[in-house]
Amino acid sequence: MKATEVPAIDGAFLFEPTPYADERGFFCRTFDADVFRSVGLDPDAFVQDSVSRSVGGVLRGLHLRSGAGEAKLVRCSYGRIFDVVVDLRPHSPTYRGRAFFELSDETQAALYIPAGCAHGFQALTETADVSYRIDRPHDPAEDVTIAFDDPELAVPWPLPVTSMSQRDREAPSLAQVLKHMES
Repeated sequence: MKATEVPAIDGAFLFEPTPYADERGFFCRTFDADVFRSVGLDPDAFVQDSVSRSVGGVLRGLHLRSGAGEAKLVRCSYGRIFDVVVDLRPHSPTYRGRAFFELSDETQAALYIPAGCAHGFQALTETADVSYRIDRPHDPAEDVTIAFDDPELAVPWPLPVTSMSQRDREAPSLAQVLKHMES
């Protein structure tokens, strides 16, 4: 497994495993504590695992948590997604940096997203399963959502949006979220 820093997001890493494929299918190690430690991350920090299933064109995000934030390890275990990370940590050297990835079941790559970064994705295939590991128990009272189509972020979503939650549809702009977080 190879760990690569994400230049646009300080503290973010892309973990790329080496799947072994043969006529039966494939085998792949998707998490390795030693590789995490080698880049300065604590593999024991994760406290919850979750999975979402989306149909093609579904958009989820952009989400983050207030307070101490939430670090995530995200992987598309089935299908393909367009994944987006936005650095919203005011003291980060990559503040407001954006990074885009295609995560898929073919590569099984996982993306580590530091606390304080917004995250969202769009399903590119008929079905896309996304696995999450997070470093704090989820508290819905800390959920923050930013408009997926905020012009300041100008995220190049690859497909027309077929569906999204009401919360995501009604999300405020980045400027409104930042103003609220500062107060």
